[in-house]
Amino acid sequence: MYKNRSPKGLNNICGARVRELRLAMPGRVSQRALAERLQIEGLDLDKNAVQRIESGERFVTDIELKVLARVLDTTADWLLDGGGRA
Repeated sequence: MYKNRSPKGLNNICGARVRELRLAMPGRVSQRALAERLQIEGLDLDKNAVQRIESGERFVTDIELKVLARVLDTTADWLLDGGGRA
């Protein structure tokens, strides 16, 4: 039977890396500020959605992953497995 959770039981595998990069941004960007930057790029997420992504409670679509990578100045590959960081 197929399971759509990470080996740790999370709903995504990029949340921890999203948090890591958000906190490494100049000025220690808040979840709300990240959500605002994502909204500017056309991704309709609020602070609560960012929190749920970072904690692994929320699934992340490929479209969301692409915008997250762009806003966080990295690659989708790095968000997923640490490979190919921009």
